[in-house]
Amino acid sequence: MSLDPKLLDVLACPKDKGPLVYLEDKSVLVNERLGIAYPIENGIPTLLIDEAITWPPAN
Repeated sequence: MSLDPKLLDVLACPKDKGPLVYLEDKSVLVNERLGIAYPIENGIPTLLIDEAITWPPAN
């Protein structure tokens, strides 16, 4: 499921307030500066610092 481009323009990382990169195929919003990602579930981004995962994920 794709996120609305208008929504992507206003979303920011709650931890450092910087931009996020949307990876549609992985269903995450990535903050490359901090090495974390926020999951997207059922089309809804979970922008909670406690819910962030390490990015890229360990193999």
